[in-house]
Amino acid sequence: MSENIRNVLILGSGPAGLTAAIYAARANLHPLVLEGFVPGGQLTITTDVENFPGFRDAITGPALVEEMRAQAERVGAEIILDEATEVDLSKRPFVVRTNTGSEFLTKTLIIATGASAKWLGIPSETALYNRGVSACATCDGFFFRGKDVIVVGGGDTAIEEAMYLSRLANTVTLIHRRDTLRASKIMQDRAFKNEKITFMWDTVIKEILDPAVGKVTGVRIHNLKTDEEKVLPTDGVFVAIGHKPNTDLFKGQLDLDDLGYICVTKGTHVGVPGVFAAGDVHDTVYRQAITAAGTGCMAALDASR
Repeated sequence: MSENIRNVLILGSGPAGLTAAIYAARANLHPLVLEGFVPGGQLTITTDVENFPGFRDAITGPALVEEMRAQAERVGAEIILDEATEVDLSKRPFVVRTNTGSEFLTKTLIIATGASAKWLGIPSETALYNRGVSACATCDGFFFRGKDVIVVGGGDTAIEEAMYLSRLANTVTLIHRRDTLRASKIMQDRAFKNEKITFMWDTVIKEILDPAVGKVTGVRIHNLKTDEEKVLPTDGVFVAIGHKPNTDLFKGQLDLDDLGYICVTKGTHVGVPGVFAAGDVHDTVYRQAITAAGTGCMAALDASR
């Protein structure tokens, strides 16, 4: 066990965690960042990022993360490739244990473990990540201007994605495995009135075409009621079946909402003195790299105070 008690320990190395590290390091708090299972978070599966301020030309997600990481290290943050497997928030200093057997004590903890997009779970989907398959319309919709796209899902997220894409794409087809939407009534009304959006009910995607050519050319769909299968041409597939926050570590220790997101009381405070949350681990609304970075800044300032 480490005898040194850290001032700030940050879980996660996406925009929230790395921005928190930059601010905490500049406050001379010598933060330690545990990168986590997926260093860089969801940005690492994003190709061109064109909506992060400060980059006139597009920058890839991994390159943006690497710039943030290098900046954090330059100002004094310590970053290690390790993942928390157990956290004890019952008393201070807090105890964080990792999958390499390390144990850290810390006065304050910033949770920036993010949220993971839920996927369809088919091999062709994985093969075409960032080659026409996406889980973020506001991140990638720009690349489908004037093209035909598909959105998968039936909740508010799916409708929001479809509405956003309708401003850019030629056509938007929403595929849902049921015959009614789960989205709120007002969202449904907006979607049904949108002439660019069409609906395909009782349908699931069996395969995304075509990994052999390295881009999305269509989908093989299956109607659950008629048992019919056919190929539907498309240029892009946006999976909008929800996100799962990476908060299993904190069950029973922090207040989580019905979906598992950390409940924030004020600013980035989470109800346990000395513990703060930043980024998608508590954000159910915006889920952008820039908003995650903003809350990372806030969390570091809250921890410093």
